[in-house]
Amino acid sequence: MIRLKNKLLYKLQNKIKLNIKGKNIERFIKRLKSNNIDLLKIDYKKYNEVDVLIYQSDYKKVREIKTIYEINELDVYGLVKIKEIINIYKYILIFIIIGLAIVIFLSNIIFNVEVIHNDSEVRNFLLIELEKHGLKKYNFKKNYQEIQNIKNSILEKYKDKIEWLEIVENGTSYIVKLESRIIPNNEVDYTKQNVVATKSAIIRKIIAENGEVVKNINSYVNKGDIVISGNIYLNEEIKNTVKAEGKIYGEVWYNVNVSYPYIYSEIKELDNYQNVYALKVFDKVFEFTFNKFKDKRIEEEKILFHPFLPLSLVKQRQKEIKTISLLLTSDEAKDKAIIEAIKKISEKLDSDEKIIDYQVLKINIKDDKIVLDMFFTVYENITGYSKIEGE
Repeated sequence: MIRLKNKLLYKLQNKIKLNIKGKNIERFIKRLKSNNIDLLKIDYKKYNEVDVLIYQSDYKKVREIKTIYEINELDVYGLVKIKEIINIYKYILIFIIIGLAIVIFLSNIIFNVEVIHNDSEVRNFLLIELEKHGLKKYNFKKNYQEIQNIKNSILEKYKDKIEWLEIVENGTSYIVKLESRIIPNNEVDYTKQNVVATKSAIIRKIIAENGEVVKNINSYVNKGDIVISGNIYLNEEIKNTVKAEGKIYGEVWYNVNVSYPYIYSEIKELDNYQNVYALKVFDKVFEFTFNKFKDKRIEEEKILFHPFLPLSLVKQRQKEIKTISLLLTSDEAKDKAIIEAIKKISEKLDSDEKIIDYQVLKINIKDDKIVLDMFFTVYENITGYSKIEGE
């Protein structure tokens, strides 16, 4: 600890580097030592030239005994060096310090409070309630404990209206999310209905929870046909009418037209990635890194910013990417087009639905692309409902 302290004190002491020229330079070095001048470092350049490092307090003695020798100042070190740097860059430092002070000050001001809810009346009443607790525009931001106290106070006051409330700080904004308390309705819905097909299809599966099944598996139905009836028959007479419930799965058909170019471009992510801090000034970005990626994907996190200042400090996770361009053959373009068509259909399907089969009906080869007409057979939920009128 003492050695570390002494080392720090040595670095802060004012020192000066001198260049000395003259005949019999060694004699002059001995004269300096005999006058109790500490030679901290000696660097012989030529037989008649030497660089020496001394304490600045000894510089006056050196000038007094120099006689015929030529002495030039090369550099200074210690506190005097720090003062020199500050004098050179003081206006830049002042600008940076003032800028950061403004950013820090403004980043502690609330500039927006947003309540996320579908009902405008709920949003308005909650904004008024938040204002009563000081959570409003142009006020100072609250600490974590204050936010929790505000949240608990509102929940206690409106426990019959609010089920759940969350206040999240996002930069200079507060995002307020809530869920209204729903008072359960104990009235039973006795609406009479049929379960019908929503599309023309061949029925593959029927799950009847209530009502009477009136169609068979593997039978063809048109859109709107009743599959599970809410009318319960006995000897061809309606004995009761209920709310039919269940699910219908059918085999439906789609025609899909898809094209794919012969020149195929793909953006590939490489294994190289890095975390980089960057300063954004207007539309300019200054990255603090020596290894800049030519092409990259960026995930950005703001560290210090303000909506009214064109200055922000961000942390970026950069992933290096490479664009690959290939010239496809007709068969390769056809395979890619089929994959695109399958993807196009699959995106519309739920987890309990699937593609049964597909066929390429027509291939149209053009100069720059291939065009396919495809036919898909799909296992799909075709459940729909129709109200039984007059009951």
